[in-house]
Amino acid sequence: MQLDLILVVMDNPFIIRTYESKELFCDREEELRLLMGNCTSRRDTTLISQRRIGKTGLILRLYDELKDARPDIHTIYVDIFASQNLDDFIRMLAEAAMRVFPQKTTIGEKLLVFIKALRPQLSFDTITGEPQLQISYQTAQEKEYTLRSLFDFLDSQQTPIVMAIDEFQQIREYPETNLEALLRTYIQQTHNITFIFCGSKKHIMTDIFTNARKPFYASTAFLNLGKIPTDIYKTFITSLFAKGRRQIEDEALDFVLDWTRCHTFYTQQLCHTIYENGSALVNIIEAKAACAKLLQQGDAFYLQYRQMLTEKQWKFLVAVAKEGAVRQVTSSVFLQRHNLGTPSSARQQAEALCEKGLLDTEATLDYVEYSVSDVFFSHWLERL
Repeated sequence: MQLDLILVVMDNPFIIRTYESKELFCDREEELRLLMGNCTSRRDTTLISQRRIGKTGLILRLYDELKDARPDIHTIYVDIFASQNLDDFIRMLAEAAMRVFPQKTTIGEKLLVFIKALRPQLSFDTITGEPQLQISYQTAQEKEYTLRSLFDFLDSQQTPIVMAIDEFQQIREYPETNLEALLRTYIQQTHNITFIFCGSKKHIMTDIFTNARKPFYASTAFLNLGKIPTDIYKTFITSLFAKGRRQIEDEALDFVLDWTRCHTFYTQQLCHTIYENGSALVNIIEAKAACAKLLQQGDAFYLQYRQMLTEKQWKFLVAVAKEGAVRQVTSSVFLQRHNLGTPSSARQQAEALCEKGLLDTEATLDYVEYSVSDVFFSHWLERL
C-alpha cells in the first residue's frame, strides 16, 4: 500500500514547482507564438503578469520550443527577485551564464577565463554542482565596467542569445542611482542578445517601460499574461485525469475553477491535491475536502500576516477577501458594510497592502479592481 501511494504521488501530472514538459503545460499558444516571433526577429519583450500566474513556466516552455525549432539560439534565465543591489545583479547574471555555457564547451571555456579575470571567489554548490560567485569591487566604476564587460562578452560570441530577466522591477529597489539608464545603454549596444523583461508588479513595470521620462521608454513589445480561459483549462484538467485512468465530475471541475478563480498556481495546487488523494472518480465532496485540507495546511503561515499588519490593514484585507473583489474601495457601501472608516483611510490601506504584495489590482478603462493576491489566503480570510 505504501509503495502504491508513492507511485501515485510520483506520477502526479499537476506540476506545482516548475515547468517539466509541454505535455503537462496548459495552453498559452497565442503568447508562445508572439514570444517565438519576437525572439527569432530579435525584438525585446516586456512580459507582465500577476505573481504565480505562470510567466516563469511560459518562459521555460518558450525555451523548450526554441531548443527544438532554433537549436542555434542559447537561452539564459535569471531571476533577480532576491537581489538587493547591482553586485547581486551581476553575480546572478554571471552564474546564469555559467549554467548555460559549462566549462566543457568552447564558449564556457572563454567565459571561465573571463570570470577568473575578475578575481572572484568561485565555488560550486555541493548538492547541485552549480557555480557560485563572489566578486569584490573597489569602486562603483568597477561594478559598471564589470556589467558592461559581461554583456559585451556574451554579445561578442557571435551566437544568438535569448535572455529572460525575471522580476525585473526589483532594480527599482537597488541603492545605485541611474541604474536604469546604465542598463538601457549597455543593453542597447548588444546585437546578438534578445531580452525578455518579466515582472509581477504591474505599476512599476509599466512605469519603467511606458513612462516617456524613463530610459526604457518604448523600447520593447508588450505582453500582458492573463488567466487561462475556463473552457481550455477544463479540457486540460480532464485530459490529465483521463491519462491517469481517472475521472473528475463536471460539478467538481466547475467548483475547482471557480474556487481557484482560474489562477494557474492555485488551480494546479488544488488539482495536485485532489489527484494525490487517489480517487478514480472525483466528485464535488472530494474537491471541497481537498480545499479544506489546503486551508488547514496554511493556518500557521497565514496567521503570521496578522502580526505583520496594523489593525486597520488587517481589517481592510479581511473586508476585500469577504467581497472577493472590490472595484470601489472608497465607496460608502463598501466602507459602511465593513466599518472601515473614511475614504482617505481606505485608500491608504489599499495602497499599503498593494505595496506589501497582499493585494492585486486589475485596471480597466472604467475601474480598478482589488483582490487578495493569494487565492487560498483569500478563502482563509473569508471564514473569519
